[in-house]
Amino acid sequence: MYEKILVPLDGSELAEVALPYAEELGWRILSQITLLRVSESVESQRLHEHEIYLQREISQVKQNIAQHLDKEDQARNIEVNYVVTEGYPAEEIVEYAEKSHIDTIIMATHGRTGIMRWALGSVADKVVRAANQPVILIRAGESPYGIKGMRQKDMLNEILVPLDGSKESETIIPYIEELALKVNAGVTLLQVVEKTHRAYAGRGMAEPLTYDRNEIQTMKKVAREYLEELSNQLVAAGISTKSEVRDGPDASREIIRAANELHADLVALTTHRRTGAGKGAFWNVADMVLRSGNNPIMLVRGPWPGNKE
Repeated sequence: MYEKILVPLDGSELAEVALPYAEELGWRILSQITLLRVSESVESQRLHEHEIYLQREISQVKQNIAQHLDKEDQARNIEVNYVVTEGYPAEEIVEYAEKSHIDTIIMATHGRTGIMRWALGSVADKVVRAANQPVILIRAGESPYGIKGMRQKDMLNEILVPLDGSKESETIIPYIEELALKVNAGVTLLQVVEKTHRAYAGRGMAEPLTYDRNEIQTMKKVAREYLEELSNQLVAAGISTKSEVRDGPDASREIIRAANELHADLVALTTHRRTGAGKGAFWNVADMVLRSGNNPIMLVRGPWPGNKE
């Protein structure tokens, strides 16, 4: 699932924050890395400038990967290449990933205060919505280590996996199982029991209702049993796994809080719709975690409920 990695770059230092993560997968998994630059112009001068930039980045990526392989005394050759295409960035990224059988896309997005040309809500957002591959988004400009510091530390030690009890949310599990095994990461499974729900009355109006204490305790017990079963499966596969159940008025806030408290290196979850009485017409905690959280996030597009394809 991680043998072929695509890293879109826009020529800015902010976008390059994704490179250390690709490098780590490169030397840990021996992944093939492709750097993609989408040009808005087909002028030969511009294309030549993009090629020079990408060649320079490839040289740096290979050098950084080789440092880790030398320490382990492994004479391995990691394939790193580049591609320059012309068109609209989001469409080109998704199309290239599909036709080249890319396993994972790693790209930067701005944080809550960052600024870059490929801003959340435009390219990164469109890629997340359209790509069939897992997309790992790194918040540009928010690492306290800087890019050089990031390259000097292991960045995928702790993975937080929020689940909601549905089969759709479990779509993320095989991806995390393989990643955790290959990079020797620990996994924490999390489920948030929301204290409120909405009851739908006439004209589609929704009124927030609060569960009583006994109802919340019952739901937390069910959640613990659910997570314990999944945790046992991961432990049996050789992965250090913990599980945690929290309650609160808003699942996304609790996920963000847990990620910060656990110092998660990656928050991994499925984007999907959830339907049912008391749960609202749509449920997409991933969107809020992506927009308001502080940690790198992996998003895997899950199937719609009822879709058997």
